[in-house]
Amino acid sequence: MSENLWKEALELFPGGVNSPVRAAVKPFPFYVERGEDAFLYTVDGQRLIDYVLGYGPLILGHANEYVKKKIIEQIEKGWLYGTPSKSEIELAKKIKTHIPSAEKIRFVNSGTEATMLAIRLARGYTKREKILKFDGNYHGAHDYGLVSAGSAASEYNVAISMGIPNSILNTVVICKYNDLDCVEKKLKNEDIAGVIVEPVMGNMGVILPEKDFLKGLRELTRTYNSVLIFDEVITGFRLGLSGAQGYFGVIPDLTTLGKIIGGGLPIGAVAGKRDIMDNLTPAGKVFNAGTFNANPLTMTAGVATIEVLETTNAYDVANKAMKELVEGISEIFSSKGYKYTINHIQSMAQFFLGVDKVKNADDARLANKDLYVKIHERLLKYGVFIPPSQFETIFTSAAHTTEIVNLTLEALRKVVSEL
Repeated sequence: MSENLWKEALELFPGGVNSPVRAAVKPFPFYVERGEDAFLYTVDGQRLIDYVLGYGPLILGHANEYVKKKIIEQIEKGWLYGTPSKSEIELAKKIKTHIPSAEKIRFVNSGTEATMLAIRLARGYTKREKILKFDGNYHGAHDYGLVSAGSAASEYNVAISMGIPNSILNTVVICKYNDLDCVEKKLKNEDIAGVIVEPVMGNMGVILPEKDFLKGLRELTRTYNSVLIFDEVITGFRLGLSGAQGYFGVIPDLTTLGKIIGGGLPIGAVAGKRDIMDNLTPAGKVFNAGTFNANPLTMTAGVATIEVLETTNAYDVANKAMKELVEGISEIFSSKGYKYTINHIQSMAQFFLGVDKVKNADDARLANKDLYVKIHERLLKYGVFIPPSQFETIFTSAAHTTEIVNLTLEALRKVVSEL
């Protein structure tokens, strides 16, 4: 049945999909009928243990009962008003309580929109044009975010083919992740409005900041009066209630959020210092507007999700599952004699084959991507869904029990024995 749907989709959508990574599942994507707890159920009748989890937002697993109940209650009241509603105040208070940098908040509709707005806000606040970002950091599908993002090259001809104009390329400055010397040199010699960074890289596989990297960014941006932007679309409420900034103890000027704060519904947010945030319209001159900003259905799902995270052991379960999974993967690869490394933090991880360290995007690009894809494809046959791209993150949730992890490792042993 998935094959038939795929043939229809190829006639309807460019490349057959509405987001490129979905086409990376070969020979064609499977189509999902429903999700429940840690599982996806396909139209072909297969049950898959899900480690993609919507690419991050479903930290409670699929169709959490409490979140579902709150969504249904809101649907009965309506799902779009075009006016303010109480739920947006409730969610903003939740975020402000937990995210240290969040003095004021603007809700938007995706992580892409959030990072685009944060960059615009940094430029409007500082009256400068240039933005510094890091090779391999992905900040959404807009022009600034795509320069040197993920596995994409940043050379002029490639960028033009991606639709990125030269005027954008000339205002984006690139450094390697974990390279503070480069950052200091660029900030000293160029008029840079802001530095945007994934505090933990999640779109080049998982890559962790080295000791004092984030602290160094904070000190350098203060010294040179640039805005420090943490892109916590993935890490926000994933590494804990206070995100990466709480985990590492480094407070940025602006934070972009998404995924988890919408409980699995579309959302983005920019949160930050009052004097910067008040430059947004209608308080200031930096424009932002959106019919679906602070949509009441999404606000309700976000509040419900954070309430569960506040009142249960969801983080403990998700983090324990990932620890067990990483230990099991390591034992299996070691027994096979593979050269590999696994980068892991809380409920986020990724393994890289053929390399013994991954500290930046160049390291990640050296990994054996073909072998990773083979493992992904064979795991699907045994009922396990990990990301189809090496440059994505494996996630666990509060629905991933030890029993589910053991089933996953049993499947991986079979796959490795067949390779």
